[in-house]
Amino acid sequence: MSDLVAIVYPSEAKAEEVRQQLFKLQKEYLITISDAVIAVKTDAGGIKLNQLVNTTAMGAMTGSFWGLLIGVLFLNPILGVAVGAASGALGGALSDFGIDDAFMKSLSTSLQPGNAALFVLIKHMTADKVINEIKSAGGVVLKTSLDETKEKLLRDALTSAVERPAA
Repeated sequence: MSDLVAIVYPSEAKAEEVRQQLFKLQKEYLITISDAVIAVKTDAGGIKLNQLVNTTAMGAMTGSFWGLLIGVLFLNPILGVAVGAASGALGGALSDFGIDDAFMKSLSTSLQPGNAALFVLIKHMTADKVINEIKSAGGVVLKTSLDETKEKLLRDALTSAVERPAA
């Protein structure tokens, strides 16, 4: 079973820094991440999602390959690539994996313009070590599905990081 954690940061750059730090911890086998998305509220009020995988581009690329292959069989590779790319891009745009986009956008409406929320879907983690590594970045927990003990540990660690510089 996976756990969802959403933490708000003052900027997209700070959220990206924490995401990269989590990937580094994943290489050290302290955390296993299924998905990590940054949602940013623009000045116009819209929500922009910065996902790990662009499913539209991946769909177009794989569709082009299969379209070319089928096109060669029917002696029209150019048409095959075009049709394959279009259908692959459409399929990629309609597919979604990991954290639900609509869910992230609805939660991100409460953000201030310029703020960013880091959504992480965690399969497994060594909580004390991971929290110790990311607590210096601060942030505010927006939502979590962690058990109460881990959630309190995370909230307290992030709160202490925010209070420390002010002292």
